[in-house]
Amino acid sequence: MKKNLLSAVILGFALTLSGCKEDVTDPDGGGGETPAAREFVSLTASIPDEAGTAGNGGTMAYAITHAQAIDPNFSINIYQNGFGLRSARTARVQASENGTELYNIQYTGEDGGVFNKYLVKGGKDYQDTGNELDLSDIIGTSPRWTKAAENIGIGVHLTGSTTVTEGAAPNHIFKYTRGKVRIAVIDLETARVPNSTEFDFPLPAELEAQGYSVGRIDVPVLNEDKSKIFIGCNVSKIDPTKLSYNASGAPVWANDAENRTIGTTTLVVDYPSLQNPKLIYSTLSKTNNHSYRTMTQYVGNDGHIYQATATGGKDILRINKSTNDYDSGYHFNLDAALNLTDTRIQAWRYIQDGIGLVLYNIAGAGGYIALIDLNAKTATKISNDYEAGLDFGQYQNLAVSGDYVYVPLTPTGAAGKLYVINWKTKEVIKGATLTGQSGSSYLGSY
Repeated sequence: MKKNLLSAVILGFALTLSGCKEDVTDPDGGGGETPAAREFVSLTASIPDEAGTAGNGGTMAYAITHAQAIDPNFSINIYQNGFGLRSARTARVQASENGTELYNIQYTGEDGGVFNKYLVKGGKDYQDTGNELDLSDIIGTSPRWTKAAENIGIGVHLTGSTTVTEGAAPNHIFKYTRGKVRIAVIDLETARVPNSTEFDFPLPAELEAQGYSVGRIDVPVLNEDKSKIFIGCNVSKIDPTKLSYNASGAPVWANDAENRTIGTTTLVVDYPSLQNPKLIYSTLSKTNNHSYRTMTQYVGNDGHIYQATATGGKDILRINKSTNDYDSGYHFNLDAALNLTDTRIQAWRYIQDGIGLVLYNIAGAGGYIALIDLNAKTATKISNDYEAGLDFGQYQNLAVSGDYVYVPLTPTGAAGKLYVINWKTKEVIKGATLTGQSGSSYLGSY
């Protein structure tokens, strides 16, 4: 088993709210009901690496109560007073639904691929449970993983992607590019792997011959009846007829993304057997859905899966609970909902009853917030004070408890605020002050 890794410094904001409901009036005049069965919300933040690269050096966490969250006079310096989660680089942090536990798989470094579990006790008190599990042999030292359902983690990795050719220079013939899929099921309660598998990525041969390949998979989610895992895919395409050679003499083919014809693609496997891999394709979008740091697929109250084409798209697609395939009759378009052009979803969270919160930019710039209604296909912008300076590129999670969503907002290197949004009334509380630090920013709440 791998030993202690460099302490990761991404700030994790975990909120556990009080176990009983009570009326609370916030200092800005807002009211509402405090979330039930939750004591703390955890906030997370990233720090720079030794070279000074912003957000690349680790993750810090700090847990506060709802009363602290909505108090504008309460200040948090997560960088000086927070808890460093283990990871050489920005950690992939997940949490239990009630915020009492944080889960982390260390990302790169000597202990990359090692799972750790923490109990959230408030402030910087995160108790390491000792439930350490080395997953590096299964899903690598830089795994993509999510809490795919309560108490169930799914780790995925696409490895060994190789281009196969025939012939010799100057007449190489492209055959295909293909890698292997690795999947591990993680029991988050007992820190064990009940099942894992490996198989060639199942792209049809006719598509491979046309130059299609998948270079990354991510954001696995379990459907409502826990019979299928849905995994986002990064699809690319080259033109097999446009050959050249690089400086090393290796054959390369021209990018052909503009001639892509297949839609947004999702890999589906049976659960818990991890058998019968297949691909499903949207007819409504061609934007990839593999995300970057944030979960982009959620099971709605209606049992359907809602999938954002993040982190570069404007679409939310639906996978039908009855067919386990894309619903060609459903399409949420953020541009249309906001009457804007070139919005790009960076992170989002399904809340309840078709309501969600979206973090987005416009043409790659700024950071904006909107409450969306997936049923009515409408959106309401929630203004914030930091829009021009925000970058949600590494944002990971949004905590929801009761009527509230917790959104830490800090431009890189600068101070900010914890926005507490009542998703029912659209009331916005500018709560706790979040101090800044060079090369650092908040990444989310749990």
